[in-house]
Amino acid sequence: MKFARDTWLIFERQMLLLVRQPIWVFVGVFQPVMYLLLFAPLLKPALNAPTQADAYRIFVPGLLVLLAIFGGLFQGFGLIAELRAGVIERSRVTPISRLALLLGRSLRDVVSLIVQAIIITLLALLFGLTVFIGDLLLAYLMLALIALMTSAVSYGIALMVKSEDALAPLMNTIAQPVLLLSGILLPLTFAPGWLQGVADWNPFSWAVEGTRALFAGDLGNDRVWQGLSIVAVLTAAAVTWAAREFARSVR
Repeated sequence: MKFARDTWLIFERQMLLLVRQPIWVFVGVFQPVMYLLLFAPLLKPALNAPTQADAYRIFVPGLLVLLAIFGGLFQGFGLIAELRAGVIERSRVTPISRLALLLGRSLRDVVSLIVQAIIITLLALLFGLTVFIGDLLLAYLMLALIALMTSAVSYGIALMVKSEDALAPLMNTIAQPVLLLSGILLPLTFAPGWLQGVADWNPFSWAVEGTRALFAGDLGNDRVWQGLSIVAVLTAAAVTWAAREFARSVR
């Protein structure tokens, strides 16, 4: 009960800060919207898709996973600002759970991601995308787990490096191969065999394929449950590690 209350208190404060400056939600969604409007129309001829809706069923899931990955990985900058302002330092004298300090922030990031994902999905519906609501909700669960995982990793690394100058290149170094090896923009079925073999070691490629299967209405596809299982395990590991970093930094 205390842990849930502590998590809610941190989450409530973080949501209040987000609501006071909602522009960040729209800043985060601007780049995906540009991809949706300016890049997606090229995919029907490029992929030989029967219809534009089929092209969007391939592209939009990858775009949402991209949003979840990048939206989470760069949350650590805000934590470094709080470290510099002494917010984390003051947490040392409170009895609040150290895990709650992490989860409250990460759940805020998940809510922000889902709001952005809904905006992207609604825009894609205007371009002919169709998806069953049950499959869409399960896809959002996948996205929420990815956002929780990547934000936890970002917070943990931020506590270790304590510098934006170090965090920025490190996050970019992590994000670039993740992007290229996950088939976010184009399916990896178009890649040579050796690249597909390397991509199989990237957990986000499984998440992308699972999300695409859900948008295609193929709930029974093995990639859906494999992707969810892989992401859930990695999320638990990331949260556990980041919580230890919080406990080590806030004593």
